[in-house]
Parts: sequence; structure tokens; C-alpha cells
Amino acid sequence: MKETKDMHDENEEKETVNAAEQAADASSENSEEKAAPAEKTPEERIAELEAQIEEMKKEALYKAAENDNWRKRMMQQKEEAVAYANANLLSDLLDSLDNFDRTLDAAKDVKEAKSIVDGIKMIYKSLVSMLDKKYNLASFGKEGDEFNPDLHEAIGIQEGKVKKEELAAVYLKGYKLKDKVIRHAKVMVVKPAE
Repeated sequence: MKETKDMHDENEEKETVNAAEQAADASSENSEEKAAPAEKTPEERIAELEAQIEEMKKEALYKAAENDNWRKRMMQQKEEAVAYANANLLSDLLDSLDNFDRTLDAAKDVKEAKSIVDGIKMIYKSLVSMLDKKYNLASFGKEGDEFNPDLHEAIGIQEGKVKKEELAAVYLKGYKLKDKVIRHAKVMVVKPAE
């Protein structure tokens, strides 16, 4: 009887161990199912990738449109800058034009040319002063200046009693805008006699 009891206890122990193993196996299977999400079917994966592609296409089109708008805006600003670049200068020149109009109106009744010449000289001085002070436009080229091919354009050469080449006559003044020559002076050059 003791043997039957021992056998019975042994069987119970085996059943308990088996039940514990089965419970552990079931728990392990459940945790694997929870840890690894169900894999997507190929159709689901394709649909997901197609949605991503569509989103990327929309973003690319948006960026392209944004760049095109920026380029158009820059072109418009550049055109406006070119179109109105000289507005300030022209506005400043209007004073001189008004003064010329007044001089011409006054010339109708004047019998002496001296007053007209004086008016023209005043307009000239005012215009030169404004261009120099406001726009850094300066003229150059006077008789007796040393000839400089970077500044002067020789339209004729003659020999004379000089030590270095110099300007014998200035036919057209040269002009510099700050340090840049915008028009060379047209001059007659006198060079040392040989």
C-alpha cells in the first residue's frame, strides 16, 4: 500500500510538472505572438509603399512649384530694379531741365547774350556739382595733363617741345564714376620731338 501511495504521489508530481511545462509553453507562445506583430501581407506592404510614393511625389511637386515661384519673383524684382535704377538720377536732372526751360523763356525778351550765358553757366555748375557730390561722377582731361592711355584716347599725335607726352587739346572730357572710367577723354597728344 505504501507503494501504491508512493506511486500515486509520483504520478501527481509528474502531472504537476507536466502542467507547469504546458503552462510555460503556452505563456511563451503568447509572448511571442504579442512581441512580434503579425507580418503584413505583400498586398498590404505594396499599398503602404505606394502611399509613401504618392506622398513623396506631392512633396516634390510642392518644392518644384515653390522654387518656380521664387525664381519668378526674383526675375520680377530684377526687371523692376533695372527699369527704375535711374529714377533718382533722372529726378535730380529735372531741376537742371527746369532751369534750362526758364533760361530759354527769359532769352526771348533779352537783348544781351551775357545774361543768357551767365544763366547757362549757373546751370552747368549746379549740374556738375550735383553729379559730383551725389553720384561721384567726376570729369577729367585738361590741356597740359600728362597723357595716360588708361584714361585718354588719342585721336591725333603731334611733336612739340615737351619732356613727356601730354595733352595738347581736349576734344571731349572723360568721366569717372568713383574709380571706374565710364568714358575716356578724346584728346590730341603732343610728344617730345626726336
